[in-house]
Amino acid sequence: MSRLPPSSRASFRLLYSITTRWKDNDAYGHVNNVEYYSWFDTAVNRFLIENGTLDVVRSPVVGLMVESGCRYHSSISYPDEVAIGVRVTKLGTSSVRYELAAFRNDEAAASADGFLVHVYVDRTTQRPVPIPDAARTVLQRLTG
Repeated sequence: MSRLPPSSRASFRLLYSITTRWKDNDAYGHVNNVEYYSWFDTAVNRFLIENGTLDVVRSPVVGLMVESGCRYHSSISYPDEVAIGVRVTKLGTSSVRYELAAFRNDEAAASADGFLVHVYVDRTTQRPVPIPDAARTVLQRLTG
């Protein structure tokens, strides 16, 4: 089975900086896999909050993560600086798929590629609803 090559930094219009922490390293001397998921989730939610489409306390409609995945290509370790690339690859009626990548220091190739899928739901009923128009407009900026 052939493996897809790492994403390139140039393929992302949006990058967020993350500083690794001492505690991120595991017993093998590199950042533990669970930290990548935290970085990806943080980058997506930061984008939504900064663009006014998510108020974590009051938004009547929120995106819940229903699927995620990650492929690792090379190690990241404290005290590396990391850039998290964010893009939208599928925008459905009530769901959005984000593709993300973690870039170590100034490297052009991703150390890890991941994805998250959010389904928008009514906060009270937890039932799927269409993505609000304001959120859809913001998310479209990260497509293509």
